[in-house]
Amino acid sequence: MARVHLAPWGWVLGGGAALAGTDLAAGLSPLGWAAGALWLLGSTTLLTIGLVRRRMRRFGPANAVTATRSALVAVVTALTATSFTQPIPTALLVGVTVPALALDAVDGWMARRTGTASELGARFDMEVDAFLLLVLSAFVAPTVGGWALAIGLLRYAFVAAGWALPWMRATLPFRYWRKVVTAVCGIALTLAATGLLPPVTDAVVVGVALALLVESFGRDAGWLIRRRSTSPASPPTVPGWTPPR
Repeated sequence: MARVHLAPWGWVLGGGAALAGTDLAAGLSPLGWAAGALWLLGSTTLLTIGLVRRRMRRFGPANAVTATRSALVAVVTALTATSFTQPIPTALLVGVTVPALALDAVDGWMARRTGTASELGARFDMEVDAFLLLVLSAFVAPTVGGWALAIGLLRYAFVAAGWALPWMRATLPFRYWRKVVTAVCGIALTLAATGLLPPVTDAVVVGVALALLVESFGRDAGWLIRRRSTSPASPPTVPGWTPPR
């Protein structure tokens, strides 16, 4: 049991090494180091608590893939935070973001393939997705416009609404469209981050992604509103963003 609970911390070491390598290549600011390390330590701590509470004996290959994505997100976070005070190599940020997005299609497949799918694994995957979108939206906001932050903040606003309104914590029916919208948002923000497209095109691409996200959350909110009198509240989850793996 102890070995399993310590398993996620191996990726913290790997993520720390990745941050150190990024510092050598690009020069991270103190804020960048703090932001990357905070995500890495915070997400791993919550994951470890989840493993303990659920008495899970296996970390699993799918969780290993997601933990790798989490380490990559730590690097993206550090670079983004550094960009607030000094220039960074955009190519490096994009080069780390692309595999972090691509691996999102691997962990779910791996979980189904190995029969290790779990609610905790899906939640871990979802949290990595959500935080990556938040970080990317913060990176492009100075050039695209502050409204781009809505892509990263909308999901957290939905969660906050669920804490205030218990009926919004009801379990939603599975819709694959949610995963599609998440992928589209990640791709749109990454394209905008490259700086290769004209500013107007970046704004249009990110705007379309935001519109799709609003539609997806709006559909879930509508479903919850229609069933608020008959759907019992469940333990706090993340409405609209808990697809099975």
